[in-house]
Amino acid sequence: MRFLYPLSALLLLGQLASAQSVTTPASPDSAVRVTTVAPVVAVTPPEKDKDKKEKPSFIPVPIAFYQQETGFAGGLAILPVWRFGTDTTVRKSNVRLLGWISQKKQTTLQLTHNIFTPEEKFFFSGELSYYDLVFSYYGRGNDTRKSDEVKIKYPLFVFDEKALAKVVPNLFVGLRYRLTNLGDVKLKDPVDQGNNPLNVYNRLSSQERSGGITSGLGPALLYDGRDNVLATYTGNYVDAHMLFNGSALGSDYKFTRYQVDARHFNPLFGSNNTILALQFLGQYHSGSVPFRELGSMGATLGGSLYNNTYLMRGIYEARFRDRQFTTFQAEIRQKLFWRFDGAAFLGVGQVGYKLSDYSFDGTKFAGGVGARFRFNRRDRLNIRLDYGVGSGGNSGIIFAVGEAF
Repeated sequence: MRFLYPLSALLLLGQLASAQSVTTPASPDSAVRVTTVAPVVAVTPPEKDKDKKEKPSFIPVPIAFYQQETGFAGGLAILPVWRFGTDTTVRKSNVRLLGWISQKKQTTLQLTHNIFTPEEKFFFSGELSYYDLVFSYYGRGNDTRKSDEVKIKYPLFVFDEKALAKVVPNLFVGLRYRLTNLGDVKLKDPVDQGNNPLNVYNRLSSQERSGGITSGLGPALLYDGRDNVLATYTGNYVDAHMLFNGSALGSDYKFTRYQVDARHFNPLFGSNNTILALQFLGQYHSGSVPFRELGSMGATLGGSLYNNTYLMRGIYEARFRDRQFTTFQAEIRQKLFWRFDGAAFLGVGQVGYKLSDYSFDGTKFAGGVGARFRFNRRDRLNIRLDYGVGSGGNSGIIFAVGEAF
């Protein structure tokens, strides 16, 4: 699902241009529209105050947008960023709380967080969300056709939490638990689409159409050597976990998930003006995986499933999905002038029932260009506007706060 907010960018730039001498508050990654509500600003402390505790960056942000599936929608986001204590080697924590309701009675309530405790002894990351939305669904597999598209709707509750303890600097180990509760999956237009036994909705099993619970627990490992988690110049990041879903945990489906998310960031040409960002993500399953939990490319809803990253920008949300999913993306981030930066990105990926189903001809592509505006120089937080095109006959504009990965 793509959110289009061109007006919000103009309003936000207007506010910032009138306050160049201050640092505007930060926020974690989200797609929001800023209106004329005056921001709370945090002035950079003078030299003598460096040992004092830094005040959190905090701003409530009105949300408004329009898209075909929802009609007009509005809501509010609360986006604090802070650091525990005065030790500047401790990375900043961030939370995103947002909620909106649409003209067509669709709803999203989402709370995501990334929290480093004092001395980074512990790290907590996760999501608590409720969605009631409409999506385009194309079926399973790497060769689904645009002509197979149907509109489906369902309510979804998600609780996902990683609790990790520091082993050595930058390395954390612990557990991850993920629960999803999916309500009835229905066709948005059953009169027009429900009578065709061959459409992709009717190929879903009766159990999948009835929703159900997935509940999984497993070990998790995180190496996070990034210099800044909001917009990285240098460092490496590896997140790996396994989730065992089964009846002992209250799950209606028995399957195992293995996921690896690896990223590398490196300045080019001897300065931080040009940054090369690389990401590999693989999500692999065994067992009986419901359609909603399959690996899927084109994920732009945010949330914790893919560690708040945006994958295969230019491909519609979950346009291709199956049991095994592998993707790689690269991005060049270039300093331009004043607070403006540019970006160019390219992603490749593939899904399949088995890894042996992958083929060179089956590779999907997505890429595009984007603009960045340094919303908060202190916390290195960017407003992001990307335009992407990709396999499957899709393209889109994404306006968000924070880098894609």
